[in-house]
Amino acid sequence: MKTKIFSLLLALFIASSIYCQDVATFLFAEKDGEKLYMDIYQPEKMSSDSICVMFIFGGGFISGARNESTHVEYYNMLTEHGYVVAAIDYRLGLKGVTKLGPLNHKPLEKAISMAVEDVYSATNYLINNSKVLNINPKNIVLCGSSAGAITALQADYILANKLESSEMLPESFKYGGIISFSGAILSKQGKVKWREQAPAPTLMFHGTADKLVTYKQIKIFRLGFFGADPLSKRFNKYDYPYYVYRFEDNGHEIAMQMKNKIDETVWFINNYVVKQKDLQIDLLINDPDIKKPQYGSHGPKDLYNKDNK
Repeated sequence: MKTKIFSLLLALFIASSIYCQDVATFLFAEKDGEKLYMDIYQPEKMSSDSICVMFIFGGGFISGARNESTHVEYYNMLTEHGYVVAAIDYRLGLKGVTKLGPLNHKPLEKAISMAVEDVYSATNYLINNSKVLNINPKNIVLCGSSAGAITALQADYILANKLESSEMLPESFKYGGIISFSGAILSKQGKVKWREQAPAPTLMFHGTADKLVTYKQIKIFRLGFFGADPLSKRFNKYDYPYYVYRFEDNGHEIAMQMKNKIDETVWFINNYVVKQKDLQIDLLINDPDIKKPQYGSHGPKDLYNKDNK
């Protein structure tokens, strides 16, 4: 009875939000005393079987917000193409960390693990309320920028290898796709390998000169951080569907190219997620119109210092 009442309230809330052109906001989890919320953006033309893009914001696991204005513009672009958008909170596990590197990687491991667990909680919320939200739980696409992109890639990697917190999700669940703007995967087992099931079709945007989230790899013994370059090679080797945009000589500014790459994003979703085409596309882009702000050349030392307390 409680479930039916909750579903009815949820439906009324969403309908009211759409009519008033507001956002429907829901509490999907509470962890470590922190309430985690999800904003739902619905397209004007409703469907009972919509694709849902879950967006995970960036900020180095120390800052950021699901409702930043530039993100909201991107959400609205996605809804114009008929997608439901779920913009989520997650715990920021690197707040207060002032030193981070290959010899001090435990804080990063913990922060990524926390963020992935929160993504899984949000995923369960979407699955459990898929009918009311008018989404197809088989077509949930994770999309993230910077730390959010790391989280999206890592969430699918952990799920595909049945590691750590993957048991939080239904046993047969798979993500419909992954979209990464300057992301990487942290592996404690050497080279990235999907052992239990294939990864979701993956779209990667990455600058070849990115110093903050490596485009290549940082590896010490079996511990490694793998960016778009080595990941795309692994996808290619095992015949997994992927699409990679390598931005020549660009840095971490590619993490904020979501709005400028909306056409590429929509093409990926329509062809890789909806039509399930088995494609492998690898592009090297030289775009002089992409601005190179100061933060684009930053590395970990610029982000994790005494000001991050």
